[in-house]
Amino acid sequence: MGLLDGANAGTKEGIKVPNNEVNIEVRIPTILRPYTKDQKLVSAKGSTLSEVIADLDLNYRGLGDRLLENGELRKFINVYINDEDVRFTGGLDSPTKGADSITILPAVAGG
Repeated sequence: MGLLDGANAGTKEGIKVPNNEVNIEVRIPTILRPYTKDQKLVSAKGSTLSEVIADLDLNYRGLGDRLLENGELRKFINVYINDEDVRFTGGLDSPTKGADSITILPAVAGG
């Protein structure tokens, strides 16, 4: 299943988005808040992380491009669902449900 595909999806501007009615809490890091009108906490819909990101991009245009590159999570973006790193729970196919909390964190490097 591709990022913007989904059995319960509608379309808007050629992008398939979920019709899942359950809102999922998404925490936005400071660096990405210009895309969410400076909101640090937003909600999105979707039964997988990819559907949540598609819904975020639909509501906060450009945010998806900052999270994804070539259909995959960007190398220096860490995403957690209920404090679990999605790299170990299925990546973009990680399931989500209404009680979930998603945290997006840019990786920080330095020395």
